[in-house]
Amino acid sequence: QNGVMSGLMQMLLLKVSAHITEQLGMAPGGEFREAFKEASKVPFCKFHLGDRPIPVTFKRAIAALSFWQKVKLAWGLCFLSDPISKDDVEKCKQKDLLEQMMAEMIGEFPDLHRTIVSERDIYLTYMLKQAAKQIELPRASETEPRKYIPAVVVGVVGMGHVPGIEKNWNSDLNIQEIMSVPPPSASSKIFKFVIKATVFGLMGYGCYRIGRRTVQFILSMPAAQSYLQKLTEIRSR
Repeated sequence: QNGVMSGLMQMLLLKVSAHITEQLGMAPGGEFREAFKEASKVPFCKFHLGDRPIPVTFKRAIAALSFWQKVKLAWGLCFLSDPISKDDVEKCKQKDLLEQMMAEMIGEFPDLHRTIVSERDIYLTYMLKQAAKQIELPRASETEPRKYIPAVVVGVVGMGHVPGIEKNWNSDLNIQEIMSVPPPSASSKIFKFVIKATVFGLMGYGCYRIGRRTVQFILSMPAAQSYLQKLTEIRSR
């Protein structure tokens, strides 16, 4: 539904998620499920999914990478087999180590970091600021002065986004640009064509082999051979 490249990227990330789940015995994203559970216990609490839609992030991330960067990233995700322990997860909560990991990601895939982390920092900040706007109290009449009360907001975000949210909090943000999906590049179109041609070619070849074997099997049956022999005799007459 969202394109070949986005679909492949989602499949690879699901593989990574399954690897983490297998290693730790728990699925990623538990903090968000817990937040939803707790929000349902608070009277009149509204729950907002404040992150940028995944298809937009994937398409912008893929468009930002060169062909060889896509191959390198896909290769790394396909053969991800490093063991992960709960101690490793706890270490990632340390600010210094987290910043080091982010710096390594920026060095290796700067455009990927921009689309997956920096742009989402802006989007998350914008959504949090929208949620944190003061709430206007109902007025008895038009002449009554407007009264506001502060909103109480709990934002649950990944640790890697906290520095970016703090950095962008006092800025005027415009999310229109980071919501647009760039048109596919020439390399993406070629790759998409090659994938489709390969799939249809394999399907056609498979149908040909199956059809050929089916015909050979039918012709090898005694009834079919008898029918063909009679047909040959009729033609010879």
